[in-house]
Amino acid sequence: MGTSQDDKRDTHFGFRRVGETEKTLMVADVFRSVAERYDLMNDLMSLGGHRRWKDFAVGQSGIREGHRVLDVAAGSGDLARRFAQRVGSSGRVFVTDINPAMLQQGRTRLLDAGFVATISYAITDAEQLALTPGYFDCVSIGFGLRNVTRIDRALASMFEMLRPGGRIVVLEFSHPTSKALASLYDAFSFALIPRLGKAVTGDGGSYQYLVESIRRHPDQATLSSLMMEAGFEDVRYFNLSGGIVALHIGFRY
Repeated sequence: MGTSQDDKRDTHFGFRRVGETEKTLMVADVFRSVAERYDLMNDLMSLGGHRRWKDFAVGQSGIREGHRVLDVAAGSGDLARRFAQRVGSSGRVFVTDINPAMLQQGRTRLLDAGFVATISYAITDAEQLALTPGYFDCVSIGFGLRNVTRIDRALASMFEMLRPGGRIVVLEFSHPTSKALASLYDAFSFALIPRLGKAVTGDGGSYQYLVESIRRHPDQATLSSLMMEAGFEDVRYFNLSGGIVALHIGFRY
């Protein structure tokens, strides 16, 4: 059997170097492992802050009644639920994830919350979104971009999904704006989160990866540049919780 170009190219899996295809499979294993306790861990790791960050992101999305939203790497559906409330019965939210276990968790939660007619679901890769180009008013990705193997491809694919005038909303862990906060954040993350993950999910290794993946994610300025290279204009970002999280916004004109 031959070796693909993706097998030959290296990327990072946390602090390790692995082949691109290997990373895709390893990330899938991480989220299969943590899917059932994903929401509880989000609350514990962020001390509930992820709810405020998501509220802010949706508030900056410009979404209103009748709009069409694509939520990429939607996980347990937190952003999708907020978008569905905004688009109403005349709008539509498309929920996607590459991981079937995570998509099922999100679907179950959204159905339990009463969202039936206005939400669609699809298993698809963020780097090659198998949906209608130019169809969406907003494309969002919340805490999923750092797990993508090729961020540039994912941004280009999301750009293609937007109608002219549409916007992208990227909510992701980022880089604290002060050295003191960065030191405290590192101590909390590396000392406690893998142990917490082990206690809650039985899988400390997956949370060790998630902590490391945050450190390897591009900083605010670098991600802004990547978005502009993908074609987005008027790119800006907001630092939340001192830069522990950043919200990036960009437009397709």
